[in-house]
Amino acid sequence: MKFDKPATTNPIDQLKVVGKPLSRVEGLLKVTGTATYAYEQHAAAPNAAYGYVLGAAIPKGRIDSIDIARARAAPGVLAVVTADNAGKLDKGEFYAARALAGPDVDHYHQAVALVVAETFEQARSAAQLIAVRYTRSAGAFDLAAAKDTAPPPKAAKFTPPAETGIGDFASAYAGAAVKLDQYYTTPDQAHAMMEPHASIASWNGDQLTLWTAIQQINWGGRDLAKTLGIAPTKVRLVSPYIGGGFGGKGTILCDAVLAALGARAAKRPVKVALQRPLMFNNVTHRPATIQRLRIGATSTGEIVAIGHESWSGNIAGGRPEAATAPTRLLYAGANRMTRLRLAHLDLAEGSAMRAPGEAPGMMALEIAMDELAEQLKLDPVELRIRNDIQVDPENPGRPYSQRQLVQCLRTGAERFGWQKRPQRPASRRDGRWLVGYGVAAAIRGAPITTSAARVRLDQRGVITVETDMTDIGTGSYTIIAQTAAEMMGVTVEQVVVKLGDSRFPESSGSGGQWGAASSTAGVYAACVKLREAVAKQLGFQADDATFADGQVRWGGRSVPLAYAARTRELVGEDKMEYGELSKQYAQQTFGAHFVEVAVDAATGEVRIRRMLAVCAAGRILNPKTARSQIIGGMTMGAGAALMEHMVVDHKLGFFVNHDLAGYEVPVHADIPHLDAIFLDEVDPTMSPLKAKGVGELGISGAAAAIANAIYNATGVRVRDYPVTLDKLIDKLPLRA
Repeated sequence: MKFDKPATTNPIDQLKVVGKPLSRVEGLLKVTGTATYAYEQHAAAPNAAYGYVLGAAIPKGRIDSIDIARARAAPGVLAVVTADNAGKLDKGEFYAARALAGPDVDHYHQAVALVVAETFEQARSAAQLIAVRYTRSAGAFDLAAAKDTAPPPKAAKFTPPAETGIGDFASAYAGAAVKLDQYYTTPDQAHAMMEPHASIASWNGDQLTLWTAIQQINWGGRDLAKTLGIAPTKVRLVSPYIGGGFGGKGTILCDAVLAALGARAAKRPVKVALQRPLMFNNVTHRPATIQRLRIGATSTGEIVAIGHESWSGNIAGGRPEAATAPTRLLYAGANRMTRLRLAHLDLAEGSAMRAPGEAPGMMALEIAMDELAEQLKLDPVELRIRNDIQVDPENPGRPYSQRQLVQCLRTGAERFGWQKRPQRPASRRDGRWLVGYGVAAAIRGAPITTSAARVRLDQRGVITVETDMTDIGTGSYTIIAQTAAEMMGVTVEQVVVKLGDSRFPESSGSGGQWGAASSTAGVYAACVKLREAVAKQLGFQADDATFADGQVRWGGRSVPLAYAARTRELVGEDKMEYGELSKQYAQQTFGAHFVEVAVDAATGEVRIRRMLAVCAAGRILNPKTARSQIIGGMTMGAGAALMEHMVVDHKLGFFVNHDLAGYEVPVHADIPHLDAIFLDEVDPTMSPLKAKGVGELGISGAAAAIANAIYNATGVRVRDYPVTLDKLIDKLPLRA
């Protein structure tokens, strides 16, 4: 099915099932521990051996020799895989890092060997017997030191333009009545998902089956086949449940490659789960940034010039952090400039993490807007409203498909009680606490991509949906079930959803905030085909038939849906493809974050008291699961604002706090009750469902709103995240 014109009325608009706040259809499996995650596929891959990964002990250099004799002779050991016996290995198309070191070592904890044994303990013990001799070479680990010589990134897929410019930024900025010029930094951050990177591999002849934790089944099959040098048709990937991804499980990483190599060497299934330190120093993370914001405005607050420069670092072939992305779209301003620079660093690869670009970019941009508002003596909400724009500021002939940013800001201000915000920083106390309010806008792209599905109707009237879409805790099972139920006129209880298997039709996968809108559109297309098959079987006209309440009605006749499949199962399969609407319209999601914090006047300890997000993101397919996504993003924003920071040892070249004891993330005690509301919106330019994604909107801007609230509470402006108490304590106002 081709979607190349804005959607008109269709069966989804009935909203009998779609749009309802249904609980997750797979929820019972997850809360009872019966959902089978990658490392738990015992029945599918019986008698699996255990693999343990040995990581490199240097950050940069070469392996001179590797002696595996003692490890190979250890009790229970079945195989030891190194670069010497693994065979030729390529790399996938998405990640730049190599799965296995040798002879060169590219970064600390890059995999050097995999030990396969009968038990995990045997494999772990034997790994310590491997003797590796290295020659260390000089490496680069400090973004600030590499900043001034960092070149523009090379053009590549998923890499935004290195430089953009509209008008004459330099002249407009120089002549502006009010100017802001500040630097901001964001640190390296870890995905820190609960489920580790884990895989079980099994070979049947030359056919490989991999049960793995992965967001993009389609990318994973492609990249694993390319890495191993086998045909993609020889690879089957299975990933029905994923315990958190956040972009860190986009495609295959070393656990998948090493499990496949280990299973081939041991001639039996092998399971590999990365130990927690390797999830920080081996696989991907959000890279640190140094950002410079320059904004020039009139004396009444209209932006006349806005410039955003960002520096990040990565290994050879890695991509930049696209922190300038939100600045290109969020506010008006005739004269604009963005620049990205990418330094070579010999740390683990930096790559996608929830809202790549927007999340760290808005951590800087939205503080800068607050600082500009203070210079102008304007309310921060009012400054943002004055600089709203209804067309793409880089391409004024391209309107936004929907843009309710002003409505988000006004609704949020009213609901939050923004009028009670302290007008002067550090002016409100509650006992020992300094109290402040903060605000930030939110924007996140609404991409949509080709996605396919297969839908079956059996003689019981049960609808079965098959697509290789994944559910990373986001609610994919539920919204896909709701889509199929709405289209076929049945209840959600009559729909079975099967996900995460490369034998199913290729979907969009989970990532980039495109999963929900894309995968449900693919299911819509398949259901249209099934409706046609049902109508043909019944002798009805598909275009005029009504599917509702388990019945099919046409021309005065009403027949049970199950009756159409009384003699044979009926199947509909199709994919949704897209025309030029995304080029004709700027398709984005918008929101506004409001925060109240309290800061201990003596210690600088920060406590979040309230957070509110107001979002405009197309039709909300399921308000309950969508709200969960938004408050999850807000929680990650709180972590980014207050605690998350992978600390780099600039001498030894690794992330020091590489576990959940040293890398702090928010826990229940850190997070109060959060509120998230959605404005009414449908976007007919997106798909027949008129929906967008929301999974990454909740984190975009949230950290800056917290930082702005801390400034309002204390009068201390911190531009280097996270805002920890050591950056506040010696600057706090003296107690009366």
